[in-house]
Amino acid sequence: MILIIGVVFMLIGMFVSNRLKSKFAEYSRIGLANGLSGAEIAQKMLHDNNIYDVKITQVEGQLTDHYNPLDKTVNLSADVFHGRSAASAAVAAHECGHAIQHALAYAPLKMRSAMVPAVNVASKVMGMLNMFLMFGGIYMLSQGSTMGDILLIVLIAANGAMAAFALITLPVEYDASKRALAWMTNRNVVNQSEHAMAKDALDWAARTYVVGALAAIANLMYYVMMFLGRRDD
Repeated sequence: MILIIGVVFMLIGMFVSNRLKSKFAEYSRIGLANGLSGAEIAQKMLHDNNIYDVKITQVEGQLTDHYNPLDKTVNLSADVFHGRSAASAAVAAHECGHAIQHALAYAPLKMRSAMVPAVNVASKVMGMLNMFLMFGGIYMLSQGSTMGDILLIVLIAANGAMAAFALITLPVEYDASKRALAWMTNRNVVNQSEHAMAKDALDWAARTYVVGALAAIANLMYYVMMFLGRRDD
């Protein structure tokens, strides 16, 4: 069952990810009317929000853009950093939305940051147990034993941490996109058609987090139901 759940969400995730990449590629070919690059838009948005201590940097990869609260950097991929399109504007502004959240001590962002150490541990635990689960571990867990109970509790705790992190990520990402779109509209950074493209790109990006959260919840519920089933035996 866990294998089926994994395959289903993997396929959904691949579809959403590919759709996001195709949308970004499509909108990247349409030049922004104001001619601003992603880096210039990011700088403008930060300054408009009285943020002067955040550095804008270029990173390798495609759609690897992110905000790092530890060193206060908005990290933009080359396509976004140099791009002058609705897609690059949307991504750059979105990442600046996280910088604004940080500056305003936005509660969900603070909660997500505080959860990072626990999620790192949970991820390592799941990594160690994955091979065990693939090679007959699920059958052993379904049998009544003290060791099985302990392993299930560990799996529930690890998956619980990962599910909680995925859920708290949703308002963080949606709020950053909301801030980005509102700022671009209010400051006339995009026109009506460009706003529609930027919103569409950000909506597909958000859906990747929704799929991830649903997958994490499904995994958690699977192990919880297995544990409760053992209690009933």
